[in-house]
Amino acid sequence: MIFRPDHVLKTVLVGLLVAGSTACSAPEQSAPPAEMARQALSAGDGLGAEVILRQMLADGTPRRDVAAFLGQAELQQGALREARKWLGGADFAAADQARGFHMLGRLEMAEGRLPQAGQAFDNALKFSPDDPELWVDIGRLRYRGGEQAQAVEASLHAARLGPKNAAALQFRGQLVRDAQGMQASIPWFEAALEVTPDDVALLGDYAATLGEMGHARTALERTRQMLALAPRNGRALYIQAVIAARAGKFDLARNLLARSGDYGRQMPAGMLLSAIIDLENGNFASAAQTLDLLQAQQPGNTRIRNLLARSLSLGGNHRELVHRFGSTQPHQSMPPYLATLVGRSYEILGDRENAAPFLDHAALRANSALGLLEGGPDTDPDGMSDLANAADAVLRVRTLISEGRSQAAIEGASDMLLRNPGSADAMGLAGDAYLSANQPARALELYQQAGRIRQLWPLGRRMVHAHIALGRDEDALHLLQRALLDQPSNTEAAVMLAGMEAARGDYSRAQMVLGHALLHGRSRDPDVMSSWAWAMAQNGDGQSAGPAMMAAYRLQRMNRVSTARLGQLLAADPRQSQQARALLNKAAKLPTGS
Repeated sequence: MIFRPDHVLKTVLVGLLVAGSTACSAPEQSAPPAEMARQALSAGDGLGAEVILRQMLADGTPRRDVAAFLGQAELQQGALREARKWLGGADFAAADQARGFHMLGRLEMAEGRLPQAGQAFDNALKFSPDDPELWVDIGRLRYRGGEQAQAVEASLHAARLGPKNAAALQFRGQLVRDAQGMQASIPWFEAALEVTPDDVALLGDYAATLGEMGHARTALERTRQMLALAPRNGRALYIQAVIAARAGKFDLARNLLARSGDYGRQMPAGMLLSAIIDLENGNFASAAQTLDLLQAQQPGNTRIRNLLARSLSLGGNHRELVHRFGSTQPHQSMPPYLATLVGRSYEILGDRENAAPFLDHAALRANSALGLLEGGPDTDPDGMSDLANAADAVLRVRTLISEGRSQAAIEGASDMLLRNPGSADAMGLAGDAYLSANQPARALELYQQAGRIRQLWPLGRRMVHAHIALGRDEDALHLLQRALLDQPSNTEAAVMLAGMEAARGDYSRAQMVLGHALLHGRSRDPDVMSSWAWAMAQNGDGQSAGPAMMAAYRLQRMNRVSTARLGQLLAADPRQSQQARALLNKAAKLPTGS
């Protein structure tokens, strides 16, 4: 992480350094000042470069001869206002036109002025059309503007121009990770690290990818390397916190996250991790407060919404839960989990009439092969997904889907795709519209187009549903297996895979996959625990299945499925027939969705 001092303090410091270098007889330099400034910029030392460049100004170097370099130095320090003083006028020496316009484009992009950034990059291309790092920035701009297919093309072009350029290799690795998975991106990150082994940001990408793949030890080694280079690096501490949380070491995770600075306080991924740690530690009110802030930032994020509902439920805030999520009848795209929580809260409040439609909806959706994505993309830790001016259009289409107005949703999504032909998000949204209209073949075609650009798990889940709707169970199984292999912490994929294995009678594989889900964070989920115990019983291991099913029942004594399954297991033992009948009678009286 580059140190960013306060502007006033930095001005004083630079002034003192310049004055000191003027007053003292400096030792003979091995390179001209301009070359020394370039070397400092290449090393990421913006402050060091600024000192040299301001001394050059003091010695009489014309402003336009240092403007591009000083602009870059200020950008490296995060001083956007100062950078604009040097770059905004576009007054650069003839030899520095490419660098100047390139840096101006970075400044415009950093300030969210995407059209102006595009104009600056176009000007830079006139002077340096084969600069791989310029093409990397063009690709990032296209990605942020929703032109994701064009961003992929830019990344390929950058990699061709700079096969040994670390920035080009890193960017290509990021896009490969999105489109082809974690494993496929590793060679790109490793190739980039061969060029710049001490690049902290690159090490962060590599460590995060290894962590998602379940290679915790190697990921930790890379984060320690990051901290050796930058002792206060927040991303390294955040990655360590994630690894600790996945290992069940929540106190350690909390400590690491607290030390990560902005990652723990302001970054959505860090805030989400903080809420999960609070949930695991029983701090339900604190978790709900954090998740409430996150939902305001990302109202379409399904995971955040479900976790907020869970924190309210576990904290006994049932009136707040039904006020937020149960004020209307359950709509088509409401997830079964959320509908179940709302229904149970209504029951606890003594309102069985309002509970019934939510619990019935949960039971219907849980048994359905199809499921729509009812929100936007999951949190993107790298902040690369920013489909410009499309939030309202997305919300309109998703509202039409939830209301069952499939044809209107198709028309709206098709219009959005026409206006954003390179956007994976627009392709996925159109796929959702066709899936809601019971046209899974067209939906799958659109999902596959989106997946060639950006295939994160929410898209993978929808592709699974489309394959199942088309009767292609083997293709669905293959997708789930690949998702779990690529990201072992993906317990949703694990549970879906286990369900498909059980449905075709392979309870041995179902038991193994459910055991994996229990080890990766679902140990307190009664449905997963009872399914695991049931698979054991079907595999002939009744001795182990009984205690496991009892544990699932104790997790949630009003869960209809685990109650019924425990009764069925006990019924096999004549000595426990009375208890078995009591459990089966209880299960019959419980609402269908519980």
